[in-house]
Amino acid sequence: MARFESATDGSCTIEAVRGWGDRMEFVRFGRRIYDSDPHYRCLPDIFVGEQLTPRGNPWFKHGEAQLFVARRQGRVVGRISAQIDREHLRQHGDGCGFFGFFESVDDAEVATQLLRSAEDWCRARGMNRIRGPFSFSINEVSGLLVDGFEFPNQIMMPHGRPYYGKLLKDAGYEKAVDLYGWWYTSEQPPQIAQEIADAVGEYPGLTVRPVDMSRIGEDMGLIMDIFNEAWSNNWGFVPFTDAEVDAMAKQFKLIAEPDYALIAEVDGEPAAMALALPNIHEWTADLDGQLFPLGWAKLLYRMRFSKPKTFRQVLLGVRRKFRGGALGGLSLHLYIKTHRNACQWGFSGGEAGWTLENNDKINQGMAFTGAEHYKTYRIFEKSL
Repeated sequence: MARFESATDGSCTIEAVRGWGDRMEFVRFGRRIYDSDPHYRCLPDIFVGEQLTPRGNPWFKHGEAQLFVARRQGRVVGRISAQIDREHLRQHGDGCGFFGFFESVDDAEVATQLLRSAEDWCRARGMNRIRGPFSFSINEVSGLLVDGFEFPNQIMMPHGRPYYGKLLKDAGYEKAVDLYGWWYTSEQPPQIAQEIADAVGEYPGLTVRPVDMSRIGEDMGLIMDIFNEAWSNNWGFVPFTDAEVDAMAKQFKLIAEPDYALIAEVDGEPAAMALALPNIHEWTADLDGQLFPLGWAKLLYRMRFSKPKTFRQVLLGVRRKFRGGALGGLSLHLYIKTHRNACQWGFSGGEAGWTLENNDKINQGMAFTGAEHYKTYRIFEKSL
C-alpha cells in the first residue's frame, strides 16, 4: 500500500489503496465499523470489491477514482474515495469532484485527514468543489444517513453512524440537499389512491407489462431510456451509459422479479416505467460479508428456494409527453400496481426512493399512496 505523503499528521496516516489485497482491506473496514450495529446490512465483500475496479464497474469508463484508508498505529480507522465523473462534468460543467465510501471512527482528526486527502486529489485535477458521499455515482449508493438509524438499510442504500454528520460539519462541509426514503407496508393504500390508479388504467391504449426476462437487455434499455429523459432536469442528474445498462441487465437478471419491474406503453409506445428490486440483503445479512467456505451454498440455496419479504422501489419515470391530462396519474398507477403485485408475493414492507427534498409533487404523491417518510440521507459539499 502506497503512502499518500501529503496527508499525514502524527498518529494518523492516510494511505492510497493499491492492488486487490488493499481494496479488500478497504472493503472489510466498511463492514467492521458496524460490528455492534444490528441494523447494518451488507453484500458479500467480493461483490463490493468488484464494484471498486474497472473490470467490475462500467462507471470507470467515464470516471476516475482513488481510494484512501486512514491508519493509526498500523490499524485501519477510516476510509474514503475521491472521484471525478466526466459524465457529470459534461452534463453540468460545474467543476465538481466527489467523495464516497466514507466510514470513520468517531475521531475528528481521522475524518478531517480523510476528507482533506479527497479534497487535495480533486483539487489537483482542476476541481473547485467537492460533494458527496456518492459511491461512486449518484446512480449508485448516494447520501449520508442522518435520520432513521433504527431501520436496516435496503439494497443499494447506505447505512451510517450517527456521528458522521458532525464529522463532516467539523471539516467544513455544508448541506447541499437531502434525499428522502419512504416506507411502504403490506396494508392497502388509501382507497382514493387506488380509485385514481384504477381510473388511469382504463385509458384507451394503455398497457402495463412486466419486464420480459428472456429479453432483459432490451427491456432494461427501454427502462433506462425513459429514466434518462424523465429525470434529466433533476438535481445532480447523470444519465446511464450503454455500458452501465448492459451491466445492470446482467445483474438484474439474477435477482429481478418480473412483477416488480413494469413498463407502461400507450398505443405500443413506451411511456413510463417502474423498477423495484427484492431486498437481497435478506439473503446475505448473516453471511458477515463472507462467501467461503459455506456462504456460496447458503446464498445459492436462498436465491432458489426463498423470496425476500421486503423490496426497494428503485426507479420510476414518466416521459414528458405522457404527463398531465388523463394520464396525469400514470406514476400512481404504476406504484399501486407494484404494491399489489408485491402483496401477491407476500411482502411485508419496502422502501421507495430516494426522492429529492424539494420535489414537492413527488413527495406529496408518495404520502398520498400511504408511504411514510422514514429516512433522510444528506449530500454534503465544500468549496475547494
